Amino acid sequence: GSMLRILAPDVRLPRRPAGIVAALSVAVFASGAHAQTPARPAAEAGEASPTAREAAPTTRDPAPVYRARARVRATSPEGQGRATSEVTREEMDERVVRSAPDAVRWVPGVSVQQTTHGQGSPYVRGVTGQQVVLAFDGVRLNNGTFRQGPNQYFFTIDAATLERLDVVRGSASTRWGSDAVGGAILASPREPTLDPEERGLRLRPRAVGRFGSADLDTGGRLEVDAQFGRDVALLIGGGYRAAQPLQGGGVVVNPADGEPARAPLIEADGRTQHGTGFRYGNYDGRLSWRVAPAMRVVAALYGFQQYDTPRADRCPPPYASRTECLTFAEQFHHLAYLSLRGAPSPDLREFDVTVSYQRQHELRQSARPASFVRTDATDDVDTVGVAGRIGSRPFALAPSVAMSVRGGADAYLDHVDSASDVTFTDLDLRLAQSRGQYADGARHYTGGVWGELHAELAGRVRLRGGLRAAFAGARASAEPRSGSPAVHGDWGAPVANVGLEVPVGAEVSLAANVDQGFRAPNLDDLTSRQVIGPGYQFENASLRPERSTTYEVGARVQTDVLRLEGWAYATQLESAITRAPRPVEDCPPMTPACAGSWTRFQLVNVEGESWILGGELAALVSMPWGLRARATVAMAWGEGPNPAPPPQGTSVGYDARVPLSRIPPLQGNVELRYTHPDTALSFGLAARWAAGQDRLAPADLGDARIPIGGSSPYAVFDLRAGYRFERLLRADVVFENVFDQAYRVHGSGINGAGRGLLVQVEAAY
Repeated sequence: GSMLRILAPDVRLPRRPAGIVAALSVAVFASGAHAQTPARPAAEAGEASPTAREAAPTTRDPAPVYRARARVRATSPEGQGRATSEVTREEMDERVVRSAPDAVRWVPGVSVQQTTHGQGSPYVRGVTGQQVVLAFDGVRLNNGTFRQGPNQYFFTIDAATLERLDVVRGSASTRWGSDAVGGAILASPREPTLDPEERGLRLRPRAVGRFGSADLDTGGRLEVDAQFGRDVALLIGGGYRAAQPLQGGGVVVNPADGEPARAPLIEADGRTQHGTGFRYGNYDGRLSWRVAPAMRVVAALYGFQQYDTPRADRCPPPYASRTECLTFAEQFHHLAYLSLRGAPSPDLREFDVTVSYQRQHELRQSARPASFVRTDATDDVDTVGVAGRIGSRPFALAPSVAMSVRGGADAYLDHVDSASDVTFTDLDLRLAQSRGQYADGARHYTGGVWGELHAELAGRVRLRGGLRAAFAGARASAEPRSGSPAVHGDWGAPVANVGLEVPVGAEVSLAANVDQGFRAPNLDDLTSRQVIGPGYQFENASLRPERSTTYEVGARVQTDVLRLEGWAYATQLESAITRAPRPVEDCPPMTPACAGSWTRFQLVNVEGESWILGGELAALVSMPWGLRARATVAMAWGEGPNPAPPPQGTSVGYDARVPLSRIPPLQGNVELRYTHPDTALSFGLAARWAAGQDRLAPADLGDARIPIGGSSPYAVFDLRAGYRFERLLRADVVFENVFDQAYRVHGSGINGAGRGLLVQVEAAY
C-alpha cells in the first residue's frame, strides 16, 4: 500500500556554492518508495545471507503469472542505492491524476510545469526538457527535437495505461545515455493477465469514467484483458477525453507591483483562463506470448492524438489583441515495438531486446485575425530504435563476496520533416516558407554501450560501478534563402558512476554516489527557430555537448512503521547550454518574427561551471487502525555564469554569475489516508505547498509565464474519499483546492485549478 513522506524544515541557503554545500551537509533527502516490513537480518534468523542464497543455483518458477495490476518491487534495478521514487497505479487512482506529468507531482525533488492546460513538463532536480530522459517500457522517448525548456511530450503518455512510474533523480547517463543530466522518468505500462492455469478463453472487460468540475473534464476508457490458452494474453483498450477552459481560484498577481500577471488572460468572471482546454483520443494494444517457461514476446502499439490545445501564454500574447492565439491543432504520438524479454537461464536473470518505431506529429497554428494572417507549422519526427540489456544472477566470488553484472547497448535514429506556410485569409492566398521550425530532412542519432557491476560484501555492504561509451550526432543541409547553416556533428564521451551503500545497524543505511551525465546538442539546439516564452530563439550550429556530475549522499531508516529517506546533492554542469540575449542585427535573414520580437536569444555553451544544489526528504508511515501517511520536502538552488557579455566600457551592475532558469522554490506535500478494514471505504486529506521564488535568470525576466517579481508562495488543500468492492467496482473522489487558493506552480503559464471535484469510477468483471 501507499505510505507517507515527511519533509525537512525550511533551510535558508547562502548565495555562494561553498556555503550551500555546508548547509546541505546537514540536510537529508527522501524518496517515494513504499514502506515494507523489513525482514530480520539473516544472521539473527539463523539463515544464509541474501547474497549467499542468490549466488547459489535456484529453481525458477516454470510458469510465472503476469497480472495487469500486480505489485512489483518498489525500486527498479536502475535505481538501486540511488535517490529513486515509485508512483504506483494505486496512488494514481487515489489522487485521480489528470495526466502522466500530474502523476509525478507528489514525488520529492519533482516540480511539474504547465505552459498550458493540455501539457505538462516534469522538472527533476531543477531541470527538464532535453535534460531529463523519458522512457516508456524501456523505449527512449526523447528525440532530436526536444526543447531546451519545458515541453509537452510526457503528456502524450496516457496515465490510464500505466502500472507505475519510477523517477531516478540525478545524472543517469550510464544507463540512459544522452540527456540524463537531471535524471530519468521511467513509465511501465499495465500488462495483460497471463495465468498458466488458464486453458481456454477468458475475457476481463473494464470501464473507467472520469469527471472534473474545474474544467468540465469528461472522459473514459474501455478495455478488454483477454487470455487465449495458457501462453497468450492481450490487453486492448482506448479512450477519449475533453476539457473546457480551466477555472482557477482567482487572479494571480505580480509580487513586484500587485497587478495581474501577464498570462494567462482571465475572463470577466475572474476565474476562467482564456486559452485553455483540450481534447484527445488514445488507443493501445499489448500482446504477451510466453514462448518459454520464463521468456515472453511482447508486441505493443500505443497511439495518442490530441487536438485544439491553445498555448495559454500566447493566446493571446501579452499586450496583443485577444483574438491572437497560438494553438497546437494536432499533437500526435504513436509508438510500436516488439520485445523478447525474460530470464532465459538460472544464470541470466535479465534479458530484453526491443526494436521500436515512433512517430511524433505536430501542427501549430498561429492566428492573427486582425491582420488577416495565419501561420501553419508542421513537424514530423520518425524514430527507429533498438535496445538490449542483459543481467546475471549474483554469483559468489568468495564466501562473503557476491557480484552481478548488467549491461547493454542502444541506438536511436530520428528523421525530421519540417515545413511552414503563411495564409493571408482575406485573399485566400497561401505561401510556403523557405523552412520550418527545424531544418527539413535533418537527422539525429544517439546511443551507446554500457555495463555495470554490483557487488555485495558479507551480505551487507553494497558497491556499484558502471561505464558507458556514449555517442550522438546530427546532420542538416544548408538552406541559403533563410541563411540556415549546414550541420555536421558527431560527439562521443565516456560517462561513469560509482556508489556505496553501508548498513548502520539493522534499520539504518548510508549511501554515497557519484554519477555523470552527458547531453549532446540536438536538432532543436542546432537548427530551430521558434517563439519561446522569453522571446524569439534562433539556432547555433556550433554548440558543444554539456556534461554533468551529480554528487549525492543519503540515509535510509526503515522500521516496521516508518520508512524515512533523505538525500543531499550537488550537480555540477560543464559547458552548460543556455540562452544568451542577442541584438536585433544578429537575427537570421527571412525571420520577421525575430526582428519584431522584444527580446531575442541564441543557445550558447557558457564557459565555467554551473551548480544545482539541493536536498530532499520523504517519510512513509504505516500506522495501526488503517492509517497511512506520507510527506515530502525538497529544496534546490542553481547558479551559473552569466551568458550575456558585460557591457562595453563598464561592469557596473553586471553580475558575472546569475541564477539558473526556473529553479523551483522550496516545496513539499503531505498526505494522510484512513481505510476501513471491513468496508473498504477510505478517507484522506492532502496538502501541496511551495515558498516564493524571486531568484530569476535573465531569460526569466521577460517570460510572461513568470509573474513580474517572481512566483508567490501558496498552500493547496484537498479532501479525498474512495470505495472499492472487490475487483468489480472502484470509485475515487477528490475535493481539490478546498479553500479556492489562487496559485501558480513556478514557471507555469496557467494557474492551478480552483475549488472543484475530481471523480473517477471503475467497473470491471
